[in-house]
Amino acid sequence: MKYLLTGGAGFIGSVIAKKLLNQGDEVVIIDNLSTGYLSNIPIGASFIKGDISSINTIKELDNQYFDAILHIAGQSSGEISFEDPIYDLNCNTTSTLRLLDYAVQINCKRFIYASTMSVYGEQDNKEQFSENDQTNPKSFYAVGKLASETYMKIYQQNYGIDFTSLRYFNVYGAGQNLKNLKQGMVSIYLKQFIDDKFDVVEIKGSIERFRDLSYVDDIADVTIKSINSKEFYNDIFNVGSGIKITINTMLKLMKKYLNSSKEIKITNGTLGDQFGIYADTTKLKEIYPNEFLKFEDGLKLMIEWINNNIEESKL
Repeated sequence: MKYLLTGGAGFIGSVIAKKLLNQGDEVVIIDNLSTGYLSNIPIGASFIKGDISSINTIKELDNQYFDAILHIAGQSSGEISFEDPIYDLNCNTTSTLRLLDYAVQINCKRFIYASTMSVYGEQDNKEQFSENDQTNPKSFYAVGKLASETYMKIYQQNYGIDFTSLRYFNVYGAGQNLKNLKQGMVSIYLKQFIDDKFDVVEIKGSIERFRDLSYVDDIADVTIKSINSKEFYNDIFNVGSGIKITINTMLKLMKKYLNSSKEIKITNGTLGDQFGIYADTTKLKEIYPNEFLKFEDGLKLMIEWINNNIEESKL
């Protein structure tokens, strides 16, 4: 099978690319390298550097046919979406429209989209969300992702493109970019613990906030499984562990595994940040029963990777 994969130089996309290549598939990657790295692109993949929201980048595909398009790329920081809403819109929504138009052009009937738990926003006295719950975006980032989900539904109805929207919850793991201090809660904290340039570990917001944390390989495996499994077609799925982990728990485990006594400094939260939600994964488990890696074990793997690959970790 031949797949077009956006964001293949990034954290999640590069893991998906490697797994696809390992199972014998052909992979063409598009990435603008704004947060990804050339070194992340696996041997055997074809690569086009470019902005997916630009028609010129799409033209570089030269009408190649793909069995499926996996749109994993995107601007994934709620904080950055407030700093530059137009950039966020282009990355997360215009890019989706460009790719959907290309799918129509080449008669590709399968489209996988990396959406986000951020579309749920927050609702009074509610912590766990299912796919049937109301969406209430708090950031421009979440608005753009939700818009893309709606565009896919319309393209399915009018052009027969079978879509799957995977609402990723918080993803972490080996290979994450520790230099980016506005994206990836686990990597942001680990960076500050490990790097001597930081005198303290700054936490933006309450340590009682919480997240649903999933190791990157689990996220990649679900994504790949969804490509050709009919049960995933034309539907939306939460992709998470279904377990609530507080910031306080994260910090205690990091201090323990790193043997660190570094001071924690709590500051004001960021615009659009969610206090906490976690996934109701009932729907996913009905068709994908595999257990996700426990956070304690995943954190150990990530720290081990950082210690063994200081250069690759972009520390």
